Amino acid sequence: MKRYGSVIAVRPEKLDEYIRLHAAVWPDVLKMIKECDIRNYSIFLRRLPDNRHYLFSYFEYLGNDFDADMAKMAADPATQKWWELCKPCHEPLADRAAHEWWAGMAEVFHLE
Repeated sequence: MKRYGSVIAVRPEKLDEYIRLHAAVWPDVLKMIKECDIRNYSIFLRRLPDNRHYLFSYFEYLGNDFDADMAKMAADPATQKWWELCKPCHEPLADRAAHEWWAGMAEVFHLE
C-alpha cells in the first residue's frame, strides 16, 4: 500500500459548487475509484493566510500498477464527465510537476 497526498487551489467563485458536487459524488465515480484500488480517500478544505481556499487530498493505493489504474480511471466516461464539472473549480499550483493537475505532497510522518 502507498499513501498519496496532494494539494490544489479552489477558484473563489467555484467554491460553493465544488462543495455541492462533493456532497453527492456520483455512484459510478465512487465505484471506479474503488475499482482502481484506491481506498481511504479524503479531501479537506482550508483557507490559508493568503485568503485563498485550498483542497488537500489523501488516499491509499492498494494496487500493483498505479499508472495503469489511473489510465483506467481516466478512460471511464462517468469519471470524464465528473472531471469536466470539477476541473473548472480548480486552480492548479504553478509549481506542480508537468504531469500533475493536483500538486503532489511528500509524506513526512505517518503513525500506524
